[in-house]
Amino acid sequence: MLTADEQSRIDLALQEIVAELELESIPPPLGEGRVGADTSPSPLAGGATPPPLAGEAASYPPPLAGEAASYPPPLAGEAASYPPPLAGEGRVGASEDIHMAIEARLRQKLGPLGGKLHTGRSRNDQVAVDLRLYVKTAGADLLAAIAALEAALIARAEEHLDTVMPGYTHTQRAQPVLLAHHLLAYVEMLRRDRGRVEDALTRADVSPLGAGALAGSGFPIDRTALAHDLGFAAAAGNSLDAVSDRDFALELLAACSIAMIHLSRLCGEIVLWTSVEFSFAALPDALASGSSMMPNKKNPCAAELVRAKSGRVAGDLVNLLMVLKGLPLAYNRDLQEDKEALFDGVDTTIVCLQVAMRLVLGLKFDRDIMRTAALSGYTLATEAADYLSRKGMPFRDAHRVVGQMVAKGIATHKGLEDFSLEELQQFSPLFSADIFDSLTLEGALRSRDVLGGTAPTQVKEALARVKA
Repeated sequence: MLTADEQSRIDLALQEIVAELELESIPPPLGEGRVGADTSPSPLAGGATPPPLAGEAASYPPPLAGEAASYPPPLAGEAASYPPPLAGEGRVGASEDIHMAIEARLRQKLGPLGGKLHTGRSRNDQVAVDLRLYVKTAGADLLAAIAALEAALIARAEEHLDTVMPGYTHTQRAQPVLLAHHLLAYVEMLRRDRGRVEDALTRADVSPLGAGALAGSGFPIDRTALAHDLGFAAAAGNSLDAVSDRDFALELLAACSIAMIHLSRLCGEIVLWTSVEFSFAALPDALASGSSMMPNKKNPCAAELVRAKSGRVAGDLVNLLMVLKGLPLAYNRDLQEDKEALFDGVDTTIVCLQVAMRLVLGLKFDRDIMRTAALSGYTLATEAADYLSRKGMPFRDAHRVVGQMVAKGIATHKGLEDFSLEELQQFSPLFSADIFDSLTLEGALRSRDVLGGTAPTQVKEALARVKA
């Protein structure tokens, strides 16, 4: 076990190593950082080196920074040097991975004391701890990006509490709704996304440290205290599960995948709304692109790319699921493949949430076009059927009667609101003058005055709830 002085020396040395690794990760400027590097300007644009002339020594393509030229490959009988060896091959004492590399540096700095770092530990529990710490940080970033998009949708909804648009089923105009009501539907989706991320973070908040390779540490450590020191809520209760569990990563990726499906739906609607066929909204130039050939085009490429990337994140989830499929307990090197899918899925989702936020804030809605569209397509037919039902007619009969009215309207190019009372009474004597209060956009909206409905009073209450 370590004394307080030994622990302090190791902590200080580890801080130095972290700083050194950060410096090494910064690439040097072109031409710098290599012994004997030629600092004269290249004769070709971009710094490219031309291939040698006939008879000259081969030097093209140029070697990577710091490497000796090894191309073209040697001729038969020459010492093989191409392709270059994989990392760790052909070098005596090369570190196997980052864990062993850090320990080697620690021994260089502290001597035998550095070899105590790994006491009671395994790479298996260490990498599981690191991944859980990453998930906790990434989850917080996801929650912040979700909250930003929520705030954008809420702000736009508040601007459009009186903007009417057609609601759709089967991509056909169905009934009038408020634009605010439509936007708040996506807030509901994002609230569920937020809950899934938070739920995943709850299960990620467990420390595997002290589980060892699989059977637990052979030293009398306080795993609960270690967990709390690292910011975890608890220590894992089973060492075999602790080093092999990646459910927390799957859950975060699943939450990302569902969030991306929601973004694909939102962006799919933005693509439709900004088309000439709909013309409900327009995007600023910064969020659209033109055509290389057609001067009239303004393409919603940002929305299209977010829509497409939903498949990428769903693929990351399936990738990780297949990595875990059939794995026996406990740790297996297959788990090394968990990171690419997890990192890509999280990074892609965060970027897409940020882009979607900009799209929502940048949309310029055309209230007049949306209102006109909300009244076309016989969207008030349900109001007429409900009216007859309130008068005592069974709804199925009312549905049939109003269907006949719609057929007559199509044949005569008239909307239901354009029929006279006498024409309406030809379909049913239950119609009276008060029907015309229902056959308006405002009347249709007011009638949907139930919790979750599109009536203005309900939408205002919904807005107050999500702002609370």
